[in-house]
Amino acid sequence: MKKEKMKSVIKEASSYIIIIAIVLVIKHFYVAPIKVNGSSMYNTLKDKDIMILNRFKYRHSDIKRYDIVVVDQGKEYLIKRIIGLPGDELEYKDNILYINGKKVDDKYAKGKTEDFKIKLKKDYYFVMGDNRQNSLDSRYFGPFNRNKIKGKTSFTVFPFSRFGNKK
Repeated sequence: MKKEKMKSVIKEASSYIIIIAIVLVIKHFYVAPIKVNGSSMYNTLKDKDIMILNRFKYRHSDIKRYDIVVVDQGKEYLIKRIIGLPGDELEYKDNILYINGKKVDDKYAKGKTEDFKIKLKKDYYFVMGDNRQNSLDSRYFGPFNRNKIKGKTSFTVFPFSRFGNKK
């Protein structure tokens, strides 16, 4: 009798263990929730927004300018926008963005951006927060290697009033 009860418990528990294992694999390799911390991406994103991190996106496609990405800064994950791609020369002068010498409409920028100039190496990306006056980003940490970019995020799931795709 005890043996049959034990078999029944193991059988029932095994289905839960399989479900938990599947969820953990999906979270680790494909998608995971991520929380916006601070106002560096304001107006696009708000502090405490909960978004979906797509870890799978860049395994089969290129990182594009203006994508919102999650970067591993070492101490924490940062949510920022891709401004510079490998090989780009970026310059901000008099609050105007130039990419490879051409003036670019920086439609996501909010606030004044201090002047700077940088040339990106192979496999390095320059990220900035949309709220330029209140963002610790590549201007502070330097460009990020591709392996530090953990995935793309653009879909807010909470609060429900902000549910949907953000660009």
